Amino acid sequence: MVKLEDSIVARFESHGHKFEILVDPDATDRIKEGKVDLETDLALDEIFKDANKGEKAGEETLKEVFKTTDVAQIAIEIVRRGQIQLTTEQRHAMLEKKRKQIIDIISRESINPQTNAPHPPARISQAIDEAKIHIDPFKSAGDQIQAVLKGIRVLIPIRFEKTKIAIKLTGDAYGKVYGDIVRTGYLIKEEWGKDGSWVGVIEVPSGIQGDIISSLTRKAKDNIEVKIMKGK
Repeated sequence: MVKLEDSIVARFESHGHKFEILVDPDATDRIKEGKVDLETDLALDEIFKDANKGEKAGEETLKEVFKTTDVAQIAIEIVRRGQIQLTTEQRHAMLEKKRKQIIDIISRESINPQTNAPHPPARISQAIDEAKIHIDPFKSAGDQIQAVLKGIRVLIPIRFEKTKIAIKLTGDAYGKVYGDIVRTGYLIKEEWGKDGSWVGVIEVPSGIQGDIISSLTRKAKDNIEVKIMKGK
């Protein structure tokens, strides 16, 4: 459960009533999607009419406005339809975290088409600053990617791209790296060869293909063959 001092106030007003919850700032995106864990996402498992004074909202009022007294369902509605009250420090922390998430996604899933290599996160961060792109701390990173890409494309060549990698495992390599393979990429196909080898094709963000190949070969040593597949 988030500590009281680390929580933020989410407030919603309707039917002449005010409703507040004390919520983990890192949980707002997830709650907007309809996923809430009362034990970790709220500082207190309560709906307030004034959180600072500790005044709870009455059950009849909750039923009137939300048609339920279920705290989880009400919390989702408050975060979705209400406003988030942040201190300057909290807003800055949320903004920096969201900015880092966006930079990490772009660096991981895109390449510089001139070099076919990923842009370093520092270069993407610099481009965001130069383009004066606004990052919204309350919107998910995924929802802001296209707007950020549009802004930085005038400064750096960049393209989102996927790479297919063919992998052959022999000896004890299957047991060592198969879990890594299915976690790091989309497994397109797999089959067992007559010689007992495993062969598969995965699709991964082009920006991290080098890291994935390095990790797999380091673990499988001489019992792995890797090939970047060209074309579609």
